[in-house]
Amino acid sequence: MIATVSAGRPVSITGLGCKVPDRIVTNEELAKFVDTSDEWIVERTGIRERRMADDAEALSDVALPACVDALAQAGLEGADIDLLIVATVTPDMAFPSTAAILADKLGATSAAAYDLSAGCTGFVYALAQSYGMVAGGVAKRALVVGGDLLSRILDWDDRSTLVLFGDGAGAVVLEAVPDHGFVGFELGADGAGGQSLWLPGSGSRLFDESEKYVKMNGREVFKFATRILVQSAEDLLAKCEVSIDDVDLYIPHQANMRIIDHATRKLGVPSDRVVINVDRYGNTSSGSIPLALADAAADGRLRPGQLVLMTGMGAGLTWGSALIRWTKEMAA
Repeated sequence: MIATVSAGRPVSITGLGCKVPDRIVTNEELAKFVDTSDEWIVERTGIRERRMADDAEALSDVALPACVDALAQAGLEGADIDLLIVATVTPDMAFPSTAAILADKLGATSAAAYDLSAGCTGFVYALAQSYGMVAGGVAKRALVVGGDLLSRILDWDDRSTLVLFGDGAGAVVLEAVPDHGFVGFELGADGAGGQSLWLPGSGSRLFDESEKYVKMNGREVFKFATRILVQSAEDLLAKCEVSIDDVDLYIPHQANMRIIDHATRKLGVPSDRVVINVDRYGNTSSGSIPLALADAAADGRLRPGQLVLMTGMGAGLTWGSALIRWTKEMAA
């Protein structure tokens, strides 16, 4: 699915917030659990450390401060929100939704609230859905959360997954603006690749193994990621009749430094236009892109008028890109 936005009222991001757990887990610490080293992990992934939630923390606990900051930046309160979407594969529980839990904590008592599952692409999917609702007049103001506590579903004996993932969440407010805002979206999924990255035993399907840990075919996921990050971005840019040279800031899903490097080279994006924080956070799934947006805002690279390209890929297998003309100065 690929589309430029309609000629209706523009919609943009007007508030941004993020939160990561306090606990920093280094590569050296992981080496106590699996056969690895800081040198091995950095060489293959670019990751040096990641954040992991305490046992008492759930996703809503980490996401709540991000939501509060995003609302404050937009000059809004929870009661002003009438749509709340949480993109995640690690909700507090199967039901009620984490979105409903957050809506209650924020005082968004009239908001439609639901969780969305699209793997690491979830945040981009949620942006597209919320854009459609706001642009179409179904909602006035949407709060979109992307976040995961992947440490909850990792096998601490599996080096191939343990070293890659971390915890974190980001939130953005979407509302109508006078001009600029979202330009287009591209979304897709290939269920045939589902078993390359999955969580068997986590739903109604019966599996012989009862362990509910992430399982990944690293080789297949790498091949998929290096292809689809480039293809999705190129397809969207072509549809929007925009050149990669026009893109001021490229924010790829922070899965692996080798994947990001490959996509950057193939697309022809100068390194100074690419936002990278995988070295500090690892792969935070749906939290990846909003955390990178927050980093770009903090270091002054996210400015009004800039054309920002966001591209993700993940379990499903899913992928998606969003193109936005940034409209608002974001506080560090």
